[in-house]
Amino acid sequence: MVTKLLKVVAQTEPVYVPSKKTDNGQLAKSMIRLKELGGEYEDEYVCAMFGNLALSKFSVGEMVIASLRFQTHESNGSFFQDVVANDLKVI
Repeated sequence: MVTKLLKVVAQTEPVYVPSKKTDNGQLAKSMIRLKELGGEYEDEYVCAMFGNLALSKFSVGEMVIASLRFQTHESNGSFFQDVVANDLKVI
């Protein structure tokens, strides 16, 4: 897990996805794009947010402290990396 100071670039509206971990079988999911501080060409991360965090609204340009989890998985011989935002706090 990595904690970084980042700026919000964009956020999607939440959608509900199937989940075996919840009582009603659905979990809120939203994607957020975060950018490191500095110049125009700083690194950006597109992160998934789940549950109550996915229902939170963040404004473009807001500064946040983000706790990010990086994970990889294999599917049909190809490897993919996922970035999950576990916690976001506006500063």
